[in-house]
Amino acid sequence: MGTRTRVRITVALAVFGLAATACTGGGSSSGGSTGPAGKGGALPRNETLYTTGTQWGPPANYNPLRNWDHATGTKGLVYETLFHFDPNEGKLTPWLAESGSWTGDKTYDVKLRQGITWADGKPLTAKDVAYSYGLGKIEASAFHSLWSWLSDAKAVDATTVRFTFKEARYQEWDFTLYGQPIVPEHVWSSRTDEDILNGVNDKPVGTGAYKLKSKSQDRVVWERREDWWGTKALSMTPAPRYIVDVSNPSNEVVIGQLGQGQLDLSNNFLPGASSLIKSKKVVSYYDKAPYMLSANTAWLVPNTTKKPMNDAAFRRALAASVDTGKIVKGVYGDLVKPASPTGLLPQWEQFEDKALIAEKGFTHDVAAAKKELADAGYKDKNGDGLVENKDGSALSLKLAVPSGWTDWMEAAKVIAAGAKEAGIKVSTEFPDQNALNEQRGNGDFDLVINNERQLSSTPWTYYDYIFQMPVQKQQNTVNFGRYENPKAWELVQELGGVRTDDVAGMKTAISKIQDIQLTEMPIIPLWYNGLWSQSTSGTWKNWPSDAAGAPKTAPALWRNWLELGGFETLTQLKPAK
Repeated sequence: MGTRTRVRITVALAVFGLAATACTGGGSSSGGSTGPAGKGGALPRNETLYTTGTQWGPPANYNPLRNWDHATGTKGLVYETLFHFDPNEGKLTPWLAESGSWTGDKTYDVKLRQGITWADGKPLTAKDVAYSYGLGKIEASAFHSLWSWLSDAKAVDATTVRFTFKEARYQEWDFTLYGQPIVPEHVWSSRTDEDILNGVNDKPVGTGAYKLKSKSQDRVVWERREDWWGTKALSMTPAPRYIVDVSNPSNEVVIGQLGQGQLDLSNNFLPGASSLIKSKKVVSYYDKAPYMLSANTAWLVPNTTKKPMNDAAFRRALAASVDTGKIVKGVYGDLVKPASPTGLLPQWEQFEDKALIAEKGFTHDVAAAKKELADAGYKDKNGDGLVENKDGSALSLKLAVPSGWTDWMEAAKVIAAGAKEAGIKVSTEFPDQNALNEQRGNGDFDLVINNERQLSSTPWTYYDYIFQMPVQKQQNTVNFGRYENPKAWELVQELGGVRTDDVAGMKTAISKIQDIQLTEMPIIPLWYNGLWSQSTSGTWKNWPSDAAGAPKTAPALWRNWLELGGFETLTQLKPAK
């Protein structure tokens, strides 16, 4: 997530200028004082945060267990987690939990805060927490693998939950504590497994600071709960009374809405953003390059169940054919940086094995790609300049990225061109995002670009994405390439069991994983995506930035970032007037 439509800088600035002119000239029919036009009734502008950059179509559902396609805010604004994670401090922040600790080698106790209620008035209890974690026992659940090492989740009393483990995986557990939403047992327990995992849940009942006010094809409106428990217990209250998340229109429209002050926050890639920031049309975390915080790594993901992507030599050749530098400069205008061969985010640089990268890492090298193909037996038998499969059959691959994500569409074209230069036939296709999500989950693709693992409390999450086993019939959140390597998965699990303060132990485990990664290339790291954030200050001010005295939290409402500081950002905003 977090990319999107590309238009040229000159066009972007022109649109911004035209929008500003229109506003000065008396506004527009879309309502500069009320936010982007849409159904759902007028909201007081000075109490409403208008945002976009997280939805690419009608909101699919409000099911917090579907954290890959639920309406943004379902988890974070409505459903909450036991902890948050503070990336700046590198530690968990108690949220629904008052505290949590290992009370034995394989026992972890959570103490809930008292006085927390669901939106329907019923109290949050330890049974709700035990029930929520127990939903992972459903085989098709996205967190089913948790129960391969968790043996029990039990309410000891009304506010104490005891987790007992077959195997203590410290890093994985910390990630779970701020990633797993808690749902009310009294609402969910009567549902079927299918409804639990895939239901729309359009009447969400959470403990969070917001409730669903309305929804339509192009937006979701969240309304603040004035009785939210956190106002008293955490001494914080989100400033906007209403949050309107608008499904992404075109970039021209977004830039125009920013210019008119109709939009407060765009968490979307905007080409020309650097010019907008330098001219103070919008604000971002940095006022100079790289302008954005790093958020995730974009990969080229081969479907390793299909030939020739089931061949590591072919994957290495494909990696060497990609001219990432051209993507960084030509597509992004240096708003992003090339990824290292491991793809670990810059925040995790200490865990990169530099010697191993020097030995096995890859760079853009067409000659090396051709040699790798030839050595592996891929030859151009019909003289068209492109290799065939080893058995002589035609080799033709499709690289799919979502329609409208034109930065990725342009990047895909660069990748296809590089592949062709190396002798590999790759064509591009741009299906609807939801359709592509379905294909990707079913394994019905050749190549995709993906970036769904964000910065987190541990590099374990990065390797969990790449290597998680067993591969399910439907892969919704990890290992879309369906790569199976029991040894690698075993090492990832070992990493999960290293204590979070044992940096040396983490480095040892990660080095072993990187050896397999760089040899096998199950995914091909491309570039580091930014935490795209362009804000206006006409209605809300005190946005996060690196300036002295400014908040340092994440300026993003992306899924799973609300627990990484995005929610705290909402509590630090101030009305501009």
